[in-house]
Order: sequence, then structure tokens, then C-alpha cells
Amino acid sequence: MKAGAGQRLESLSGDIDRLLLASFLNSGGEFLSGEDLSATAGVSRTTVWKRIESLREHGFLFQSVPSRGYRLLSLPDFLHPAAVAAGMTTKRLGGTLVTYRETGSTNAAIARLGEEGAAEGTVVLAESQFQGKGRMGRVWASPPGVNLYASVLLRPPIIPLDAPQLTFLSVVAVARTISSCTPLTPVIKWPNDILINGRKVAGLLNEMTAETDRVATVVLGFGVNLNMTQEQFPAELRHPAGSLFLESGELIDRIAFTRRLLEELDELYGKYLNGGYGAIREEWISLCGVINRRVRIEDGSALSREGVAVGIDENGALLLQRDDGRVESVYTGDVSLCG
Repeated sequence: MKAGAGQRLESLSGDIDRLLLASFLNSGGEFLSGEDLSATAGVSRTTVWKRIESLREHGFLFQSVPSRGYRLLSLPDFLHPAAVAAGMTTKRLGGTLVTYRETGSTNAAIARLGEEGAAEGTVVLAESQFQGKGRMGRVWASPPGVNLYASVLLRPPIIPLDAPQLTFLSVVAVARTISSCTPLTPVIKWPNDILINGRKVAGLLNEMTAETDRVATVVLGFGVNLNMTQEQFPAELRHPAGSLFLESGELIDRIAFTRRLLEELDELYGKYLNGGYGAIREEWISLCGVINRRVRIEDGSALSREGVAVGIDENGALLLQRDDGRVESVYTGDVSLCG
């Protein structure tokens, strides 16, 4: 049985590789001299050469020509931290990026880093997971090299009662990113799933550690099916689940998608810290496919409840208006449209 965090592929806490790759990505495929790269990164030309050789070992393809310098020909097909960070415009997230070739789950890996004192905004990515999990203990299929498996560590100055609000921040960030990177229209299913044409393409799993009156850490976990093919889904998931590739017919640039997601999440987290939950909740409601519609709630018991979903409250509970006019707060369960 596999255990532990798994093989750490690469990590980034400094700026040299990020600055070098940003220069290459902005060069339009032109050659960049060692002198110019040295000035950009603030290091010696020998260090530039060493960093380019290191990047080559991780699958970056460079062309070197005497008297002309270097140019980047292609990126590797994995979520290398420096490639994700290159050109990324975030204020709070991504100062430290860690990628694993394989890990149990990114949430578990980043929780260990949090216990060791990792800074807010630390991000863990994985090429594959062997213990990927979703809500209510469900397994999240995590084949290598096709999707996004990521977790972000936050240390928000909030009380434990408010921590569920961050789930809605995560979902809005994913919906925004899908809209930005694809021609698809995402629909949110309460509380933390993203659907495209009725098929689930993303799920979020947030976990918290707290003391009596304050939150210590919140881990925001993301599973987004980007380029997964039909054959890569377990048989029991092939109908309800999908991927952005299957729905759009276009392969998704995983590095660009990851970078954009972190930028959207960073912007929303700043908005949350400065202005609270209200604006995030309103955007979530505008993207949700069940608000003001009749739904059925199943919570694993023999009984189910029906009513009209009329919104969410300050704690993220779904507000369900029953046929007698009463409004109930629903904290857990699966939601489906009636009729």
C-alpha cells in the first residue's frame, strides 16, 4: 500500500526560474541573450546557464545558439511550478508552489506542510493522486497527466463558523476560470460542484483546522477534469462525469488553466478579506443552476425533502422553501432538480 506524500517532482519558492520562464514566454519565440536573461533575473550568466540546464532536465526544450542566446521551444507536459508561476499576477497565492509526480491527495500533502508552518498561499499540485477524495467520502478518479489536482493553504482571520464561506469562493474561482479558458458555460451545483451540460467536471473539497475561537488553516482542494477521456473514467462514473475536453472538443492548456485559476482565486480571496462574503455569495447565486427551482435533497437517509431552493445563508447552507412556506437551512446532501 502506498503511503505518504509521494515523490516531490519540483518545488518553487524563489524567483529565478519564474523570471527566466516569464521572459521566454513573453519573447514571442525569439532568442534571448544570456546577458539580457542575467539582467532580468538579477543573477550571473553562469547561474542562468545552470537554471536552463535544470529546466531541460525537467522537460523544457531550449535551443541554444552561440552569439544569439537561448529560446524556448516547448514546455513539458506537467505542471512544473516555475511554468505555472511565470507571468502569474497574484498577491497572496503561489509564493511557494510544490508539484508531486504522485501523492495520496493534495489536501493531505498540503495539510502536512501547514503543520510544518508553511505560509499562507502555499500551493500543492499533483500529476496524479492515489487517494483522491470528494465530498461524503467519495473517491475522485485521478489519472496522471490530464487533469488538475491542486490544494491551496489559507490562514484567514475568521472564526470557524465562517469557514464554509470559503467553499463558495473556490467554486466561483473555478467557474470564472472555465468561462475564461474555454467556450463552455459552467453551472454551479450546490454546494461545490461544477457542471457542464449536466455532467460534473469539477469538485471542491475544503478542510479546516481550528481552535475554539479562530481558524488555524483552511485547505481549499480542487479537482478539475481537464483533458480526461471517456475511457479514463471508472465505468460507474461515465454518465454523470465529464471533462472540459469531452465537452468542448478542445485540449486544455493545463499550465495556463492552473495559472488563471490561482489568479481568480487570489482576486476573490482579496475581495473576501476586504469586503466579506456578500459579493461572493451574490456571484455564486448568479451561477447556480438550482436557485428559484424546485429541487429534491437526499442526505443518505430513507427520506428525501423537496422544495424550492431560494438562496444560501451566511453559513453556506441552502435555503429550501417547503410547500407550506417554511424555509429550512440544508447543510448537507445531494441536490437534484425535480421533473
